[in-house]
Amino acid sequence: MFSRRHPYLFFILIFSTVVATAMILMTFLVTLSTRDAEFEFGEKVGIIEINGIITDSKNVLNHLKDFREDNAIKAIVVRVDSPGGAVGPSQEIFREIRKTCAIKKVVASMGTIAASGGYYIAAGANGIVANPGTITGSIGVIMGFTNYEELLQKIGLVPIVVKSGKYKDIGSPVREMKPEEKKILQEFAKKIHRQFIKDIVDGRKMDRQKVEALADGRIFTGQESKKLGLVDRLGNLEDAIEWAGRLGGIKGKIATVYAKEKKFSLLKYVTDSSAETLLNHMLDPKLSADYIYRPE
Repeated sequence: MFSRRHPYLFFILIFSTVVATAMILMTFLVTLSTRDAEFEFGEKVGIIEINGIITDSKNVLNHLKDFREDNAIKAIVVRVDSPGGAVGPSQEIFREIRKTCAIKKVVASMGTIAASGGYYIAAGANGIVANPGTITGSIGVIMGFTNYEELLQKIGLVPIVVKSGKYKDIGSPVREMKPEEKKILQEFAKKIHRQFIKDIVDGRKMDRQKVEALADGRIFTGQESKKLGLVDRLGNLEDAIEWAGRLGGIKGKIATVYAKEKKFSLLKYVTDSSAETLLNHMLDPKLSADYIYRPE
């Protein structure tokens, strides 16, 4: 017999089979005990996370659309933990949330920070829940660029610019900004600021004068925001899920399902981290306009 002729090999085969079977069984048990609510039947609340600097809206828009069209999802929680970001993506997400609110209830849950563009997004929801110590507010626009003129002079580089219009290189990082150019950019920032205020007024159904009085760029705690009408309730993520579920008509236990993210990439995680993104944004020589809380 094989076991008598090759006892050591037979032992290794048996041992390997036992170990493999045990590992498969353990994996199966762990999967059962930690199964995603997506595999549960019944009515659910979908959760979409928005973390870090807002530089792109595509994934969030897709998640909102998917949850909006999923009959098993009765309400949506948008979990915001962001200091804000670029104007365009913030406005796109706000618009998609408003569109979704016409079909399903959306509740914004604020984490550590939901300021500027982060608040802009939350203002589109049916309701906002914040922690007492959440950093929020910062309703305003910031524009800036890094000027390299003196550095270029020191190393002997002379930039050459050919342009078709007087203001085509407005905000150039290689020369001093002229007073009339600064005035143009100031007016531009005011226009974007007014868009911010209008959307808060529409989304939150607040008095315009009251919003204008608060929209000077200052930050508020979640507790202050509740008193000012910028936030509806104080609570954590679980409180937001509970509220969203009841608004969505769920009577019993509320199951949750998180929006699916793409396969994890260490390189993407490093390059997309908030600190890395913010640093690159600050050092970028290009002129930019942002809804972002960026103390400097």
